Amino acid sequence: MSKIDFPKDHILIGDCIELMNSLPEKSVDLVFADPPYNLQLGGDLVRPDNSKVDAVDNEWDQFASFETYDNFTKDWLTAARRVLKDDGAIWVIGSYHNIFRVGSQLQDLGFWILNDVIWNKSNPMPNFKGTRFTNAHETLIWATKSKEQKKYTFNYDALKTANDDVQMRSDWTIPICSGGERLKNDEGKKAHPTQKPEALLHRVIMATTKQGDTVLDPFFGTGTTGAVAKMLGRHFIGLEREEDYAAVAQARIDNVRKVDDVDLQVTQPKRSAPRVPFGALIERGFLRPGDRLYCPKQQHIARVRADGSLANGDDTGSIHRLGAQVQNAPSCNGWTFWHYKSDQGLAPIDLLRRKFRTEMGLH
Repeated sequence: MSKIDFPKDHILIGDCIELMNSLPEKSVDLVFADPPYNLQLGGDLVRPDNSKVDAVDNEWDQFASFETYDNFTKDWLTAARRVLKDDGAIWVIGSYHNIFRVGSQLQDLGFWILNDVIWNKSNPMPNFKGTRFTNAHETLIWATKSKEQKKYTFNYDALKTANDDVQMRSDWTIPICSGGERLKNDEGKKAHPTQKPEALLHRVIMATTKQGDTVLDPFFGTGTTGAVAKMLGRHFIGLEREEDYAAVAQARIDNVRKVDDVDLQVTQPKRSAPRVPFGALIERGFLRPGDRLYCPKQQHIARVRADGSLANGDDTGSIHRLGAQVQNAPSCNGWTFWHYKSDQGLAPIDLLRRKFRTEMGLH
């Protein structure tokens, strides 16, 4: 297949390996892949009432052998690695049928695994035969393009904010796709047997991309990746060999309402904010020489000096150094340790720094 123009926000019909090899090298920021699981099913699945379970028995999920599946996995991962930017990353989701084989191929090809994430299904399908544990989870692997890669997107602070200021863990409890979210065809049957919930893709894309990034999904299905990407202000490229799935995906994406840019901003780490020296607050008059600063319990008091240093008795130093000294500690974040007296009581001087950034247009 000849090289084609970069098809942002389009679904391409055809073989995913050929299509990826036709895309420009190092052109996408993230790959999310939900490949065939190569389910090894031993006949039909039936419920206790003898009704048949609508299991995955499609031709696209069937491979002649593990070797055939491994070769397929190696080929599509190689193509995906080629189109990933050098600071890009990949997510692959699978079940116990395939995820260990995929993980091995990832490592063999030079990807560097950052996390395995457990998707804990809050409403899994029961094991009707009662011969095994209920399969209540799937595994996602998150990996960078290479071991040497130092730069990649991870919106840690945004995830922590979304999780009520608690660090996000690698076990995610999210229900399977059901109810109104489950897409149906004209016959009222599932449009796709393995449709993923939008909540899962929302977390993946929010966690590991920036606004305006491009997400490639080589097994697009009914377009969950594209729908969430559009809603979150990201671009997508969907690759799908089944025209029926692609048609459902396109109709779905066309109905997605884009969110205003201002509402897509996420919590940024403090270290990414422009640096403001303490002395700048004195120059701008937020504090004056001779003003007093206090520790949270008012056990220690410091005087503000004209050069931006603090004094406590005969001891002087920066807000950080003097804060550590009065506590007999190895280090101190002076911005949160020292407080000034406001109309509402003691407040950390970090609030003055934020006010300074706002007034100076430093965002």
